[in-house]
Amino acid sequence: MDILSKIKSLSKACVADVTAHRHHLHRHPELSFQEHKTARFVAEQLRALGLQPQEGVAGTGVVALIEGRNPGSRVVGLRADMDALPIQEANEVPYRSQVPGVMHACGHDVHTSSLLGTARILTQLREEFEGTVKLVFQPAEEKAPGGASLMIKEGVLENPRPAGMLGQHVATNVPVGKIGFREGMYMASTDELYLTVKGKGGHGAMPDQLIDPVLMASHIIVALQQIISRHRKPANPSVLSFGRFIADGVTNVIPNEVTIQGTWRCMDEEWREEGLRKMKKMAEGMADAMGGSCDFEIVKGYPFLKNHPELTRRTRAAAVAYMGAENVMDLDLWMAGEDFAFYSQVVDSCFYRLGTRNEARGIVSGVHTPTFDIDEAALEVGPGLMSWLAIQELTQH
Repeated sequence: MDILSKIKSLSKACVADVTAHRHHLHRHPELSFQEHKTARFVAEQLRALGLQPQEGVAGTGVVALIEGRNPGSRVVGLRADMDALPIQEANEVPYRSQVPGVMHACGHDVHTSSLLGTARILTQLREEFEGTVKLVFQPAEEKAPGGASLMIKEGVLENPRPAGMLGQHVATNVPVGKIGFREGMYMASTDELYLTVKGKGGHGAMPDQLIDPVLMASHIIVALQQIISRHRKPANPSVLSFGRFIADGVTNVIPNEVTIQGTWRCMDEEWREEGLRKMKKMAEGMADAMGGSCDFEIVKGYPFLKNHPELTRRTRAAAVAYMGAENVMDLDLWMAGEDFAFYSQVVDSCFYRLGTRNEARGIVSGVHTPTFDIDEAALEVGPGLMSWLAIQELTQH
């Protein structure tokens, strides 16, 4: 039996365990930087496979090595995130979350259980490959500054250093049984904007006696869109959106201040910083010109995610060999953010998507929704494919 056939056979054999792991994790979700029980569960499963996990990386992260023959020849890293979201689950399923207000609504339970399945497969194939696979179970993808950035600071990309990192994420818009890839720019940087526009409130019938922060804030929101329309290169994808505007007055009372919250996303680090500088200068200058002031706070998020072209082409070709060309898709740019981007800024990386959608069964809800779920047929695809991709990448001496 060749290695590909062995992997498919082992993946099929472990799907029941992977599904059970996913159900356990889904029932017991934990928020970002609080994944203590999840980390212990992961470490227990790894020890049961004969591995020696390193626990407590970046607080709750877990790292383990699977060494094949000649372990120092090449290293590939595989990453799964472990945290859940502050969402009340609405699904009526046997594995429904048992934690009020917390739910695995982004598929991190799938990522973690899938990587545990990959670990099970690869530990049984140690004599079949050369090199080392580094398993990275990461906390806090959903919350800045991102668990990836903290794990990198604590040396997860050293001793040994991976030649490449692979990450897998569920895709609710991709049918189950299919995989998606994109070379180069894929996901956006994510920064949060918090503006407080201050003026002088009072009675709405006496505007001449006021410095109206509602009017100032409205002008600022409209004007900031010019940063994109008149300063951005047309080929550079960018999004500026404001989702919160609070002017806490009433019909005839103007408040003293207005608060605004928004998000800034792009795919170029130089333009990211330039855009932020221009926005801050414009907002503060407009408020000053209108007699008020604007406090412009920037909370830096994740960088943009870039898939290394050569690594992604190799990985895509390997996926075609494993899945068939008809089951491997090209992905569009996605302006969402992902802290896997931190890895992609340091080492060659490939972040691909695992299809989980099944319209015939009504499994169509997007991530970050109370009704998110997956077609669990994906749990046979995910571990086997990642095992195959890792071994194929280890052959790139």
